[in-house]
Amino acid sequence: MAKNNLEKKGVEIRNRKANRDYFVGETFEAGIALAGTEIKSLRSGHAQINDAFVRIENGEAFMYQAHISEYDFGNINNHNPTRPRKLLLHKREILKLKSATDSGGTAIIPLKIYLKKSLAKVLIALCVGKKLYDKRQTIRKNEAKMEARRAMSDFRRR
Repeated sequence: MAKNNLEKKGVEIRNRKANRDYFVGETFEAGIALAGTEIKSLRSGHAQINDAFVRIENGEAFMYQAHISEYDFGNINNHNPTRPRKLLLHKREILKLKSATDSGGTAIIPLKIYLKKSLAKVLIALCVGKKLYDKRQTIRKNEAKMEARRAMSDFRRR
């Protein structure tokens, strides 16, 4: 019963820095090849992908620097928390990602890890890095939206 409650709740690990540091382009959904203790740790929500990135090597996609903590109740067969993890994509998707990154200026960044029908999936995106002035402009837009929401809520209360 507890297992069903976790799946209904939906474990979702987000990369909160992605929208701040990058212009997010086309997204892809990929599976992740995980060890048994990794999926148990992921189900309990013990993961972090803020510094993670994806590289295409020898026709395969790998996610680097994603930290999935060791399983608390694991034994000596526990996994390495920051090991590279293979992403499961179709060949045409891998070729598309490779051609986009080879042209330069784009990176493949994981946006979130989530469970879908008891399988671990990662949402990756082709991203272009923001300059400092782009980040400032985004902050100004967000602040203007927040002020407008506050003004509307104050107006409705009266």
